Amino acid sequence: MKKTDTAIKEIKHETVLLDETVDGLLLKAGATAIDATVGTGGHSEKISKILGKKGTLLVLDLDENSLTRSRERLSDAPGKVMYVQGNFRNIKSLAESAGITNPAGIVFDLGWHSEQLDAGRGLSFKSDEPLLMTLGSGDEHLYTAKDIIKDWDEEEIARIIKEYGEEKFSGRIARVIVEERRKQSIDTAKQLADIISSAVPSFYRNGKIHPATRTFQALRIAVNDELGALTEALKEALDLLAPNGRLAVISFHSLEDRIVKHAFRQAEDADIGVRITKKPIVPSEAERKKNPRARSAKLRIFEKNKK
Repeated sequence: MKKTDTAIKEIKHETVLLDETVDGLLLKAGATAIDATVGTGGHSEKISKILGKKGTLLVLDLDENSLTRSRERLSDAPGKVMYVQGNFRNIKSLAESAGITNPAGIVFDLGWHSEQLDAGRGLSFKSDEPLLMTLGSGDEHLYTAKDIIKDWDEEEIARIIKEYGEEKFSGRIARVIVEERRKQSIDTAKQLADIISSAVPSFYRNGKIHPATRTFQALRIAVNDELGALTEALKEALDLLAPNGRLAVISFHSLEDRIVKHAFRQAEDADIGVRITKKPIVPSEAERKKNPRARSAKLRIFEKNKK
């Protein structure tokens, strides 16, 4: 656990595939762009410098704290920067309400940064935080991670852990969760992580990643409807994009990458544009060594047709 915590602190401000993503958008001075997941502002900082004094950058994020951090980081941006809180699944309406209808470039970085993991929502298995796993306002969610753990049937818990976490021990983990909730209320992230650890074989418990990693991913995806939001967001982003504009998406697990790959292929088949990356761009060995978080990142880029 301590080793993982240290790693998180060390990579706090590292933006994955920064040059490959921003350079891949082919933005020009004076253009308009959208960072749909501003996070800590790494991509936006570089984009704003390219756009220059006459450029316009719209930064979106569901997390209010991310917008606050990015506002500080971009305080010296040369051009116009607008900040909007909202779910990127509504990117078209959010952009249009800010007066943007045809951006030349849009970027999605689907990774979760360390400040979000430490935001009191139970996203980190090291914490005694409440088991929420919500991003943004709690009013936007149908249920929390605690609701799933407390109320859902064993079969349903196993299903989401298997489907969204691609966890091979999903059945065992779900069974032990249900056994434990009969004995006590499971209220915190650490409680759940310890229960998951007890459910899996020792070789898995002592593997390269924490044994709760995939289950936590699954719960987070379910609570925030991340895959549904991404599917809707990609369709809206392609609609919104200017002719000859480019959309860049960085994913961090196979479920996300599959959705991006399918959306781009479908758009190409519909003659909306072309896939610039038939195969995803992945971080260099040097970047993976410097930033362990980058190891699973995949970048795909799509260019819209002229008309």
